[in-house]
Amino acid sequence: LNFENAGISEKTLLNLVLSHGLFYGGAAQFAAGMWEFATGNTFGASAFTSYGAFWISLAAFIWAHQADLFAGAQEIDMFIYFMVWGAFSALLWIITFRINKALVVVFGSLVLLFLLLAIGEYSTGVHKAAGYVGLFCGGSAIYTGYATLLNETWKGTFLPIGPYASPSSDAAELKAEP
Repeated sequence: LNFENAGISEKTLLNLVLSHGLFYGGAAQFAAGMWEFATGNTFGASAFTSYGAFWISLAAFIWAHQADLFAGAQEIDMFIYFMVWGAFSALLWIITFRINKALVVVFGSLVLLFLLLAIGEYSTGVHKAAGYVGLFCGGSAIYTGYATLLNETWKGTFLPIGPYASPSSDAAELKAEP
């Protein structure tokens, strides 16, 4: 979708992108969130299920709009939609400062992306800029996901993600103080 937003690809690919977003970005991420919940990873559960639901709702909204089911929809609807997701992403971004630097980059660029998408409802140039920020955000998310998978599988740091101290280690230090 960000290739289209940036003006790199044709709008004719929108249905393919939305289908991919519905199933991989939507259903698969939502399922991943449930698995994260089962392992006790509250951040992963919150992020994956929420962004899975985002992709499902975005695809449904765009298809319904194309079918004229939302004939009265206006730019303000998408502006509000993107601003709310930007605010939610900003809250998660704050939490990433306790996880690792790679996630700080992913969520920081995601906040900027949602802000630009919202403003881009009223400005073609800003919408195009959002596409490029989205490409960066997606690339940083792919890097972060792959680096995490590689590092955990091979039990080392092969691609750096810049880990921060975990809250549990801070808690242990606080308990140790007299």
